[in-house]
Amino acid sequence: MMIHKKLGFIGAGNMAEAFISGLVNKLIPASHIQVSDIDTARLDFLHNKYAIETTSDNRKVFQNNDMIILAVKPQIMKTILADIKPSQLHTHRQVISIAAGIPIKTIENILYDDLNPKEHHLLPIIRVMPNTPALVQKGMSAVCGNKFSTESDIKMVLEILGEIGKVITVSEDQMDAITAISGSGPAYVFYFIESMIQASRELGFSEDASRMLVTQTAEGALQLLRQPEACPIKLRQQVTSKGGTTEAAMHVMTEHHVKETIIDAINTAEKRAKELSQM
Repeated sequence: MMIHKKLGFIGAGNMAEAFISGLVNKLIPASHIQVSDIDTARLDFLHNKYAIETTSDNRKVFQNNDMIILAVKPQIMKTILADIKPSQLHTHRQVISIAAGIPIKTIENILYDDLNPKEHHLLPIIRVMPNTPALVQKGMSAVCGNKFSTESDIKMVLEILGEIGKVITVSEDQMDAITAISGSGPAYVFYFIESMIQASRELGFSEDASRMLVTQTAEGALQLLRQPEACPIKLRQQVTSKGGTTEAAMHVMTEHHVKETIIDAINTAEKRAKELSQM
């Protein structure tokens, strides 16, 4: 079912394209999508590929759309917000930020600065933490909104994010943990797969064969894990025969505290996310 609202993107990077490719002509007509960026070559590419409207004017995107997705790097967010902040509002708009580490309060402080407090409810602000598998519509996203975000506002964002993967709602104080788990999570998975491919190469297999051996194994393991009531511990135990090769490998991982290291790494990432949010 199509959503006949206008959706604008400020920022035309990979994550913006992930949203566009998942939404265009599926949930939102191409004619209802607009994107801005300073990179005109990138805008031309998106226009030609998806038949969407493009512009270099961020304020135009803010003024012309019902939903505005801020898909810019965190370090330029304040500059972008200062550029688009309204002096008054007469109609409802949603602002959706996918910038890591930028608290809702930071966005409120700038966008609400010139508004009458009675107008704040017309500009709900929603924070989203997606991850890179959204590029292939297999993303994992988390959502939280400010006090002006209604159930209807959140529902709309959940519907949009559902087109690029799975999504959950959280409180904002959980966003740093989300960043450490699912936001950074693909890198942990890639690191483990990278290590398995390297081991395969050292055991004499070609790059192509190693890649196939490892990626198909990972994909198959995930499919097993998606079965109803599947448990990673039990699945691991089913592969681990007493005195066998898997047990020997698991013994090395246990000796080197691999599980504890992974948990410590995620906790460290969460701590760093908190530090960045406060900067």
